[in-house]
Amino acid sequence: MKSIVGIFNSFVDARRAAAILRSIGVQDNHISVLSPRTSEAQLAAAVPISESEQPGMGRAIGGTIGGALGVATGLEAGAAAASILIPGVGPVLAFGLIGAALLGVGGAAAGALAGGALEEGVAKGLPRDELYVYEDALRRGRSVVIAFADDQIAERAQTELSRAGAESVDAARHEWWIGLRDAEQEHYTKQGGDFKMDEAKYRLGFEAALHPDRRSKSYEECEGKLREKYSDECATRPFREGYERGRNYQRYLLERHKA
Repeated sequence: MKSIVGIFNSFVDARRAAAILRSIGVQDNHISVLSPRTSEAQLAAAVPISESEQPGMGRAIGGTIGGALGVATGLEAGAAAASILIPGVGPVLAFGLIGAALLGVGGAAAGALAGGALEEGVAKGLPRDELYVYEDALRRGRSVVIAFADDQIAERAQTELSRAGAESVDAARHEWWIGLRDAEQEHYTKQGGDFKMDEAKYRLGFEAALHPDRRSKSYEECEGKLREKYSDECATRPFREGYERGRNYQRYLLERHKA
């Protein structure tokens, strides 16, 4: 199975894309839609709450999405939903267990994951390395469709998302970095570095700090795992400078959300 991701300017476009994926044979429980800025009050009006509040995660919505919400997302009624407060992003509505599992929600979604509602291959294949890209898209008011498709239809599924107006993860990642690049170049140059020469390693370190397994952790705390993934490259000055700046960026997002 392969993960398929598309980023859309509106929830309307995302739900149409989800319906298209269903129509070409992607299984319902292999599709998730993430949508930003959905308040608990809005969700509670349509979905009964059966889970208690989880610390730091808003409310997990147990049971099922009602028929209206199932149709609204292009998924069948019965798909799990969760309204999640994501630090640095705000409230996010996750339709489907893949999205809930990716965002780390507890309650019913996690219980279904543990109970085998997500196959082991899907659970292991969750695109967690790209989580910061999805979070940035949600922060900008965009919606994200994440799916797993069998190898035979994966290429077609990605093509259909593009035809439906999806921006690719690579394009969204590039846009995200362009928005930060000038400030990072200025900072690194003031530290005596050659940003033009070192940008690739600097950016690699910056992005490494945003992985969900490393957030809020110092370089020293993660050095062993970083060496496993990046080899000696992670010991270079630009990587380490970028890693520290990535940590600062994450802290900034958290503080801005609190404000």
